[in-house]
Amino acid sequence: MRAEDQFHVGIVVDDVDATLAELTARFGYKWSDRIGGPTSVVLPTGPTEVEFSLVYSRTVPRLEIIRSVPGTIWTPVAGSGIHHIGYWCDDVDADARELESSGFTTEAVGTQPDGRANWAYHRGPTGPRIELMSRRLQPLLEHVWGPTDGSDEGAG
Repeated sequence: MRAEDQFHVGIVVDDVDATLAELTARFGYKWSDRIGGPTSVVLPTGPTEVEFSLVYSRTVPRLEIIRSVPGTIWTPVAGSGIHHIGYWCDDVDADARELESSGFTTEAVGTQPDGRANWAYHRGPTGPRIELMSRRLQPLLEHVWGPTDGSDEGAG
């Protein structure tokens, strides 16, 4: 994991539409189509399903706006609103073990049917959560984001 692997900042909000409108009006962000749906997640309490709805900015630096999911770790953070910082990685499981050996706690893991991790959230002793995301997902997300040159407004 390196600083140059950082690719987005995740913000969990109660009102996605209002957040997108504000960030567009104030800063000119353009947005991808919404993605999400029921997602299998492994929490410290065991496997469960979480209904996600999120939007990535087409504009960089990349933002990920996530609709809050009450009763989970996906709730708005008091104060800053920053929920996590996302990093690409080649091996989520190995990088997760490295974070855990440094005092981070695993909060959630999204897995493939074969059990390998696609992404994982970790909470450290200080600072925001860290999301590790497999580079296997990079082409899919780049397709969702579309062009970053402003030539496509996105649906938002």
